[in-house]
Amino acid sequence: MNQTSLIGRVFALIASIALIVVGLMFSVVLIAFIVGAALIAWGYLWWKTRALRKQMRERMAAEQRYGEVFKGEVFEGEIIEGEVIRKVVSLEEDKR
Repeated sequence: MNQTSLIGRVFALIASIALIVVGLMFSVVLIAFIVGAALIAWGYLWWKTRALRKQMRERMAAEQRYGEVFKGEVFEGEIIEGEVIRKVVSLEEDKR
């Protein structure tokens, strides 16, 4: 049988605790780096899209001022998947 002494067990406990602490330190640094990189990326995208967001706000305000694009128009016919299907009847077909 291989029995470890009390000194061996204490050394193993201290080494295990040291490894856990070092692992936690590296994980905290890694998480901080990832969060920092994500914030920088978000800030960059927010800054680069500011003109686009301004243009979208202006168009939405203009649409609210002038009403909807198809205001007053009435679509007749059968609508399937967003397409309007109409039967065109010419004067010759109407006489038959």
